[in-house]
Amino acid sequence: MVNYDKFVLANGLRVLVHEDPTTPMACVNVLYDVGARDEDPERTGFAHLFEHLMFGGSVNIPNYDEVLQRVGGENNAFTSNDITNYYITLPAVNLETALWLESDRMLSLAFNEQSLEVQRNVVLEEFKQRYLNQPYGDVWLRLRPLAYKTHPYRWATIGKNMKHIEDATMDEVKDFFKTHYHPANAILVVAGDVKTDEVKKLVEKWFDTIPAQTVKQRNLPQESPQTIARRESTEADVPADSIYIAFHGPDRLHADYQVLDLLSDLLSRGGSSRLYQQLVKEKQLFSEVNAYLMGSIDTNLFVVEGKPADGVSLSDAEAALWIELDLLKTKLAEENELQKVKNKVESTMVFAELSILDKAMNLAYFELLGNASEYNTEVDKYIAITAQDIKRVANDVFRTENSSTLSYYAKKSEAHAE
Repeated sequence: MVNYDKFVLANGLRVLVHEDPTTPMACVNVLYDVGARDEDPERTGFAHLFEHLMFGGSVNIPNYDEVLQRVGGENNAFTSNDITNYYITLPAVNLETALWLESDRMLSLAFNEQSLEVQRNVVLEEFKQRYLNQPYGDVWLRLRPLAYKTHPYRWATIGKNMKHIEDATMDEVKDFFKTHYHPANAILVVAGDVKTDEVKKLVEKWFDTIPAQTVKQRNLPQESPQTIARRESTEADVPADSIYIAFHGPDRLHADYQVLDLLSDLLSRGGSSRLYQQLVKEKQLFSEVNAYLMGSIDTNLFVVEGKPADGVSLSDAEAALWIELDLLKTKLAEENELQKVKNKVESTMVFAELSILDKAMNLAYFELLGNASEYNTEVDKYIAITAQDIKRVANDVFRTENSSTLSYYAKKSEAHAE
């Protein structure tokens, strides 16, 4: 159980405080309700670019990292298609420094052409290294637009292509900041060796004067149900063939979300999972295989991917995957198998409660979903899942017409081709 207190400033900033006297540390986590799904289709990659720009300094603090390091702090951030999240961990006695830093860049981020150019180049280099020049790096640049035709999940967090970031103007950057980076569009969580009363005083001191703004209403185009199987093949300089099958699944708040998530554990969590036991160990059809749920707030993708073993064709590998998926649709999972993966889920969540950073991030995320207290009942939703639930959801999701398949062929060398 993760207890917390909550208050809301007049400017709309939601603040959650978790007191944990077992650690001398504190965590300040700021979640902004903006991700790649909120971008203009002709200006993608801005949410991720802004993650970098936020470390470029503010009007009053030109070097964010230097100030933080002086008080023993560390920081990082991440961007997804749904959110942008920033966090600081530091000795609790220096909590005010973290709140000062976060409030200052929320209020007065420094905008200058030099900072934009530096961070633009960093993002472009990341695009090249992670997505274009790395084996299988462009998988999500291909699989997302194959599976999504309408929803903005059809592009990756990095963006559709580099040109959108190359052409980003200072006016566009400022407009993005003004639209999304303000108190009413953020959730602040403070966790660790802190007291709510003291946190409230400090938060009011540093955040209360930031002007209130209206939250932009999100009106995203929604994906229509997929009715025809989609396929795409590509050939590239990669070590081995690979296959990716994506299925549309429920959104994060749907009652079946946890069922599909647990189903992914049945298939591929650990050495005793179905796909590993049957396709890697027993039949030796794959060198590696995996299944996972993307965890998106809107409609999800459930992905099954793997690399066939030497001498196994992609068509045979794909057929083997479908055999395993169809088994879930026709035969109830054994109770001991289901209990085993439930235990793993529960242990993972319990372990997360040992980290103030994990607790802070989870509280912020569940507050974004609607109610932070739901974090404390999440494990109960997994425990309540039955074998009948697994079978029902498998039949609903694992349908050919609901699939998008990307076949990734390794180019044959000239010597091998001869």
